[in-house]
Amino acid sequence: MKLDSSIAAVVTGGASGLGLACVERLRQAGVKVAIFDLNAEKGEALAKELGATFVKVDVANEESVAQGFAKARAAQGQERILINCAGVGPAIKTASRDKQTGAVKHHPLDVFERTLSINLIGTFRCVAHSAAGMMTLEPLADGDRGAMIMTASVAAKDGQIGQAAYAASKGGVVGMTLPIARDLSSEGIRVNTILPGIFHTPLLASLPQNVQDSLGASVPFPKRLGQPAEYASLALEMITNGYFNGEHVRLDGAIRMAPR
Repeated sequence: MKLDSSIAAVVTGGASGLGLACVERLRQAGVKVAIFDLNAEKGEALAKELGATFVKVDVANEESVAQGFAKARAAQGQERILINCAGVGPAIKTASRDKQTGAVKHHPLDVFERTLSINLIGTFRCVAHSAAGMMTLEPLADGDRGAMIMTASVAAKDGQIGQAAYAASKGGVVGMTLPIARDLSSEGIRVNTILPGIFHTPLLASLPQNVQDSLGASVPFPKRLGQPAEYASLALEMITNGYFNGEHVRLDGAIRMAPR
């Protein structure tokens, strides 16, 4: 797929971190981009700055997603690109003891369900809606009707202590990559997933510098945090390389996460 002003894209979680880096790269290529995010203040400002369209969307809500795609398509046409970056990452043990009282408690199930609702079901919801729209398009010269990127995590492979909900949600994203790619292959829609390692996102940027340095030093090479632009680079390669399909790829500097 050649990226230019004839192509429209939707990026979920596009107002910060990995999603924002993708929005910036797509806009540099001339692609029309709709930013889906819950942060309306930041999203509107970024859309104005980058020449994009902002739509407030909660990927965990069916009506919100349906309305979001309708608004994006009314503004810029049917998307040929979908990049899913919206997600949450709680850290809670399956069961634990209170350090002061010794009382035992289990993982709040509403948090577990919410994590899957956003990271896994929310991703699939956006993919399903986007795929139905892409199927109405005529194929491009290379046969592509569209290309999708899903975001998992290295936690899908080696989740740490406290990451049961997060790892389950991201493992689900990895697990559905090939079936979705096979479902959509006859329609010329490609689907791939990126498993980022430790990246310099707003969450990590809020940590003390010595903590950030320690996390970066744990990466075999290069010994630093990943940069969102590096995620965006791989996402665009997956989109423009027509033979990239049905794959899940780690982007992590060769790190394998320890238990904690």
